[in-house]
Parts: sequence; C-alpha cells; structure tokens
Amino acid sequence: MTVVIPITDPADPRVAPYIQVRERDLVGRRGEFIAEGEVVLRVLLGGGARCRARSLLVAQNRLARLEPLIEDLDAPVYAASQAVMDGVVGFHIHRGLLAHGACPADPGVEALLASLPRRALVVALFGVSNHDNIGGVFRNAAAFGADAVLLDGACCDPLYRKAIRVSVGAALKIPFARLELREDALALLERAGFEAVALAPGAAEPLAAVARGERIAVLLGAEGPGLPAAMLARARAVGIAMAPGWDSLNVAAASAVVLHHFAAR
Repeated sequence: MTVVIPITDPADPRVAPYIQVRERDLVGRRGEFIAEGEVVLRVLLGGGARCRARSLLVAQNRLARLEPLIEDLDAPVYAASQAVMDGVVGFHIHRGLLAHGACPADPGVEALLASLPRRALVVALFGVSNHDNIGGVFRNAAAFGADAVLLDGACCDPLYRKAIRVSVGAALKIPFARLELREDALALLERAGFEAVALAPGAAEPLAAVARGERIAVLLGAEGPGLPAAMLARARAVGIAMAPGWDSLNVAAASAVVLHHFAAR
C-alpha cells in the first residue's frame, strides 16, 4: 500500500520540486515535469504513459478520490492542507493535485524514426512557440493515432506544465524528439521512408486529394510565418479547403484536420 506522508511546512525539503512552480517552469526542468490536475494524473498513473511519476503532492481533501489510483503507486505521496500546498507552489492551486515526474531521454530524431512501425504517422513542428498550440497538437496526435512528434529548436517545451495540461496528458504518452541545430528534417524523414506533407495556406493541392501512404510526416509551421519557403519547395505542399475569403486555421486546429484525414484512411 502507498504510504501518504503529511507535509505541514511549505519549506519541507521533501517537496522541493514543487516549490515556486511558476518560476521553475520558466527555466525548464530538463526532462522532468510537473503535471497538474486529475485528468492528467490519471493518464500518467493509469498505464501507457512513457513518463513516470517520482512523487505526488495532493491536497488532503482530494486523497479519498485518488485512493484507487495511488494504492499501488511506487512513489511517495505527500499530502498537505490547501494553505500549505499554496505556500509550496507559490499560488492558489485550486486543482489540488500535482505530480513531479521524469521522461526518458530524448532519443534523437533519427533513432525515434527508426523505432517506429512500418506503417507510421508523425507530426513535425517548426517554430511553434505557444504552449497552448503545442499541447493541442499533442492531444490531436494522441486522438488520431500519430506515432511520434518531432520539434525543431524554436518550438517550446511539451513538458511545460501548461502544455501538458492542454494536451490532457498526451505529451506524457506520445514519443517526441527535438531536431539538432544543423539536422535536416526533410533528409532524415526521406531516409526513414517518410513522405513529407507540408500544410500551407493557398497550396494548389487540396489535402482531401492526398492518399495515405505507409509512412507520412505532417509538417506544420508557426501561425503567421508558417513553414519556410525552402521547406515547402522540398515537401508536398497541401492546403485545407476553406470558405472564400479565409485561408488559414490555428495550427492546433489544422493538425486535427490533417491527422483526422490520414487516420480515416
């Protein structure tokens, strides 16, 4: 049975990873993360997540609801009053549920692509620096059965607390890797047998006409600048059909449309 450890002092060193959460988020946690809320914790603890919990910090009034989930947890569970928990994290944490965890080391893009099944669907993101969009893309990737997500150096961290929350825990399940500064994403994808399909407003070829191949990589850029012209020239540029006078979607919404298109095929 899991032992619940009471915490009465916000400065208790046993809960050091949770102290001043927002400030720690800003500097990053290097493969570690803080997950927040019951939905995300159920993904993390319920099996299938590639990341693991190192500890939980729970408001005392939430313990009873979590008992079935934590009864065999191989990690300490710290319980505190709401006031103490707020003092630890540095703001009112109304959800009352936090987990500190760690994910496997980034395997690198080439190794991740090589590990995927023969029939695979991946998402590659370039310059997406908004945590809501990153979380939304990971949620869509999980919903439509994508096998992995690739990110360039300009993308924000999928393990940022808000990105994990928006992804409803999908960022803790979907494998991802970050491109090195001088790595050529399209060359890596081509060597691994992936067809690169780049979403571009106004592209002549409609997404609806694209058949699902064995290995497909969906390329998405940041809202506004989109994908670089040089990348579009080397990939298969496609567009999503829209009403007259409108030419683009939020990047997370676009990812849902294109991933549904390929999942349905």
